[in-house]
Parts: sequence; structure tokens; C-alpha cells
Amino acid sequence: MSAKKRSFDPQPLRNVLKDMTDQPKIKKGLNQIRVQEAWKNTMGHNVVQYTQSIQLRGEVLHVVLTSSALTEELRYGQEKILAHLNHALGSEEIKKIVLR
Repeated sequence: MSAKKRSFDPQPLRNVLKDMTDQPKIKKGLNQIRVQEAWKNTMGHNVVQYTQSIQLRGEVLHVVLTSSALTEELRYGQEKILAHLNHALGSEEIKKIVLR
């Protein structure tokens, strides 16, 4: 048996990491983490402690809160929250927020 040798062209680590993070499944997971971090940084500790889950599905951010009073209060400022989150993300990734 002859062993085949693989030949690799050296590439900068930056290019390899970019290729890896551009894969759809990895990119989706990274976006999910970025959105969760943006929510924490934008909304502050008082809101985060009542946040049960945050999920980005397509262009819609689904947020489940444990306080119905807080949910209603945040609905009044939904457009402002949306603008702050998109600013924190550096792009218009989120088009709508659904609060439950």
C-alpha cells in the first residue's frame, strides 16, 4: 500500500476563520450569540433578569419575558429597542421584535 500525501497550500489564519464562520450553520449560531449579547448590553440588568429566552428566527427576534407588566411596557418602546439593537449589531439584521 502506498500512502498518499496531501498537499496543502498555506493560507492566512484570517482567511481560514472567515471561511469557517461563513458556513450557514455556524453563521446562524454566531448571529444568535451576537443578538443575545446585544440584548443584554442594550436592555440592562433589570430587563435581562426577567428575560427567559431570546431567539432570532430569520429577521424576527422572539423574546420571552417572565413579567407580563414588563412585556407591555417594552411593547410601547419596541421601535426604539429595535433601533438600538440594530445599532449595537452594526447592521439591520432584525426587522421585527415579538415580545411574549
